[in-house]
Amino acid sequence: MTDKSRDDSTAWSSWMMNPWNLGQTVSSYFVDAWQRTILYADIERQVGDQYQAQRKLDVPNVLNFPAELVMSGLTLPRPVNYLMVRILAPDDQPTDPSKRPFLVVDPRAGHGPGIGGFKSDSEIGAALQAGHPCYFVGFLPDPVPGQTVEDVMRAHAAFVSKAAELHPESQGKPVVIGNCQAGWQVMMAAAVWPELFGPLILAGAPLSYWAGRNPMRYAGGLLGGSWLTAMTSDLGNGRFDGAWLVKNFENLDPANTLWTKQYNVYAKADTEAERYIGFEKYWGGYVFLNDVEMQYIVDNLFIGNKLSTAQLLTSDGIRIDLRNIRSPIVVFSSFGDNITPPAQALGWITDLYLDDDDVRSHDQTIVFTTHDRIGHLGIFVSGSVGSKEHRKFASTIDQIDLLPAGIYRATVEETPDDDTLLNDPYLMSVRQSNLAEIAEIVQPDPESDRRFAAAARLSEINLAFYKSTLQPWVKALTTPYTAALLETLHPMRLSYESWTSTHPWAATIHQWAENISQQRQTVDKDNLFLEAQENFSQAMERVLNNYRDRRDSIYQIWFDTVYGSPLLMALAGHAPGDSAPARPHPGSSPEHLAFVRQQMHRLDGLLNEGGLLEAALRGLFHIAKQRHSVDERYHHAAMRLREQYDTGHVDIEKMRAAIREQALVLAHHGHKAVEAIPHLLSKHKSEEIRLVASLIKKLISAIDEQDAAPEAVVKASEEVLGLFEAAAKQQEQGGRSSSADDKPVAETASKVATKAAAKTTPAVTRKSAAPASAKPRTAQPVRKTAAKSTGTSSTGTSAKTAATAPVKAAAKPATKPLAQTTAGIPAHAAAKPAADKPVSRSVGETKVGAATKAKSNAVAKPQAKSVEPSKETGKATSAAGTPAVKSAPASPASKSAAKPATTSLPASGQGKVAATKPASTGAASRTRQRKS
Repeated sequence: MTDKSRDDSTAWSSWMMNPWNLGQTVSSYFVDAWQRTILYADIERQVGDQYQAQRKLDVPNVLNFPAELVMSGLTLPRPVNYLMVRILAPDDQPTDPSKRPFLVVDPRAGHGPGIGGFKSDSEIGAALQAGHPCYFVGFLPDPVPGQTVEDVMRAHAAFVSKAAELHPESQGKPVVIGNCQAGWQVMMAAAVWPELFGPLILAGAPLSYWAGRNPMRYAGGLLGGSWLTAMTSDLGNGRFDGAWLVKNFENLDPANTLWTKQYNVYAKADTEAERYIGFEKYWGGYVFLNDVEMQYIVDNLFIGNKLSTAQLLTSDGIRIDLRNIRSPIVVFSSFGDNITPPAQALGWITDLYLDDDDVRSHDQTIVFTTHDRIGHLGIFVSGSVGSKEHRKFASTIDQIDLLPAGIYRATVEETPDDDTLLNDPYLMSVRQSNLAEIAEIVQPDPESDRRFAAAARLSEINLAFYKSTLQPWVKALTTPYTAALLETLHPMRLSYESWTSTHPWAATIHQWAENISQQRQTVDKDNLFLEAQENFSQAMERVLNNYRDRRDSIYQIWFDTVYGSPLLMALAGHAPGDSAPARPHPGSSPEHLAFVRQQMHRLDGLLNEGGLLEAALRGLFHIAKQRHSVDERYHHAAMRLREQYDTGHVDIEKMRAAIREQALVLAHHGHKAVEAIPHLLSKHKSEEIRLVASLIKKLISAIDEQDAAPEAVVKASEEVLGLFEAAAKQQEQGGRSSSADDKPVAETASKVATKAAAKTTPAVTRKSAAPASAKPRTAQPVRKTAAKSTGTSSTGTSAKTAATAPVKAAAKPATKPLAQTTAGIPAHAAAKPAADKPVSRSVGETKVGAATKAKSNAVAKPQAKSVEPSKETGKATSAAGTPAVKSAPASPASKSAAKPATTSLPASGQGKVAATKPASTGAASRTRQRKS
């Protein structure tokens, strides 16, 4: 017998010996239970009244912030039911016009808008607290007849363009937060118009629907495919009722749906009313989708899973390839999320990329972070998440935007008590990750993919059969009246409409509840009947959870058995023993492979190019690599030094280009890039060199005071500072190093090797294995126009050079992303005359904003003239329409698209692409060529 059982039996024995005490215990419990029942009934009445009131609003939402309309999707040439509003900042918390705006896009997945700003500690609240202007993109309950997913995607691009137009003083492009379903829509828009978007934050957004082990992914196959979706839309007279999506979410967790949620309100009727009523305002705000929208989503995403392998095309033939996105992508998911587990949030990375070099060659920066236990809605609603993760995303977004290409893992932890650099309770750290770590989370399963491919094929067959047989009859028998009747009789709606103030007993219950509130008699927490009530509730949860687990395992067994059968596998084109992948890798285009070779050739020439800025960045990267992880304190220390030495305004885009380029140089050349630092400093005065070295030393010391440096970091610091000091002494002696064209870098480095500290080999060193024949003849002009030293422009501004905030001169590749095509979309409602008519365009052809023959000539004909004066500023501008810098190489890509005007959005696919390793070398690269 356990101690608790012994105590319980003793308590019961004592009460049996004292009937009076037993009677008091029983009566106090039942009085309390009766009062809680009345209070619970009145709470549910208020929920029903709230539901009725929300349905009467023209623009229902659950935003907790005042806002004003900025742009309506109803006025676009291809109208949609989306709206963009400006969040009005509190008087005591004004926004900073120099900070980039935030756009929070809410999911349209059955519920109404506002979840991103549901509480003060939310995504919107975190952005406002960090001083960023904030906008919210929501929607109306009813879609515009005929609107499509592509129309919504174009509207998102127009909203982002409008936000950038409203903030010309911003230091960067708008940050876009996509919640759940809005995440994949934002990614689609950013893949077609990458030049518009700043960093993307995906919160609980599914992108790879066949990944993971969650039972929700089996639903489409067990129902026979998407024919049921089509029939539901037909019965709704062309509209799909979002209440069905909410019903599917509730079915995932029957314990919470059938018992826990209601019991928690009943057991805590005195304190849970406000929280519960507020949440039900969102949970019961059902919206509708067009039949074509819902069919597209189910066929191409839920069942087809075509987004993560670049199989989707726009109506004008533009391929939606997520590898075209040039902005950093932050993926936030949770292992406690049963709707979008981390595997579905991160699976697109393993679907698209073969290795880490493949990620870097597409110039993509991916940062992911995971939560241990928070649920799906908790990612958007939980105050703890809003005040921790989302707050750190907002406050460190500029630092994330400066990360070089690659995969990173971010963690948010409590700030050490003795820290003096960061005035924040939480600290974000970022460490280098890789595709292998992503694969451990996703756990790709080719056999499972083949079964899902069979389910997708059967879905196509069943849908075609339904359309050719039953659909004409269903549409003929459906009227607006029958659709409205089915909407009213939906079980989710009945639960709200059946108990409101219009019910005959509602007034009596409400009066009783008011009287009870004034004469409340609560029971003691140690009451044995109350403990028995809690034990019964826990038993109900266990029973329902066991039912859920058994049901889910049966679903998986049925799915694997049916769609793993030889017959259905044959429908998908897979014979027994066939090892062909169910979804072939999208591969690399010949243009991309040629571009990678050209970039590799260009990186060979950048080893000796640069000045103070490049030397400082290489030194800092070399030191940071030994730590394996950096946190935001580096940035704060650099900003303090920047303020101390008054470096002035820093162009974030130029700085980002310089950082990414030097990271590639260091990854490509390895330690040779560090040894070349004295050569980069050979054209500068000793005072300038020592100033930059002192800033690097102060930055390192500021961090070491908070976090003791490992031995490898100390050696790397000594080596870098030794190289700077050797270069300064060399300048004092008047012995300037010769240029790299006259003397190899190895000789230059060897002269100062004895004066520098001991060198340490970086953890990862990459060597160029490309044979001479692998470099195309067309790359020679690129070598001739390779970037020159940017540090020479800082001769007169050495006092304004900081470690992480150096002079403005920075290398910025004027290159064009691969697979770039054009697609015109309306900018916003106020855009005229372009807003009156959408711009049409086919693959490889454009009528606005870009040259049409650039892509076809990308390999065969390099651009002879890479820099031309800007008519507006008089400064040199690159062919891509961006300010040119001396270190920016001429790219054989297109002449480029001009800066987006306010009347139309730029051509699709614009952005910068960097590369690291020749795609023509190595086994993985040869495989990639064969697949392409």
